[in-house]
Amino acid sequence: MLRTRSNLALVLLLALGTACYHASIETGATPSTTIVRKGFASSWIYGLVPPSTLSTASQCPNGVARVETQLTFVNQLVGVLTLGIYTPMEIVVTCAASSSASAAAHEDFVSFEAASPIGLEQALAIAITRSRDEGHPIYIRAK
Repeated sequence: MLRTRSNLALVLLLALGTACYHASIETGATPSTTIVRKGFASSWIYGLVPPSTLSTASQCPNGVARVETQLTFVNQLVGVLTLGIYTPMEIVVTCAASSSASAAAHEDFVSFEAASPIGLEQALAIAITRSRDEGHPIYIRAK
């Protein structure tokens, strides 16, 4: 009876100790249907040594809308079997849709003369004021 209880306690402890880790970062860009997924991004020593950078520039020419990292059950199982030395994680990157149409439609730009530092300061002050008053980002571009 004691052995059954200790086995049950061990199974319960393992089940409760394998919480899923999930982090999500959203950039505010409109997501597209293009998704880049890496199921076993290699990290080491319980994640202290992170996985190498996932290069998405060629797949996401308009940038990134969302990045998600998580430890799936299989990732955690591998981590347990290797005593935490090798702890893979899943990385999912959602590419951004083309943003040129939306930015041009709002005309949310302040232009300044590139050769003039005073022009940049004035454009920045105007952009800050407009952004505060209108409640959305105002972009600055050089002429």
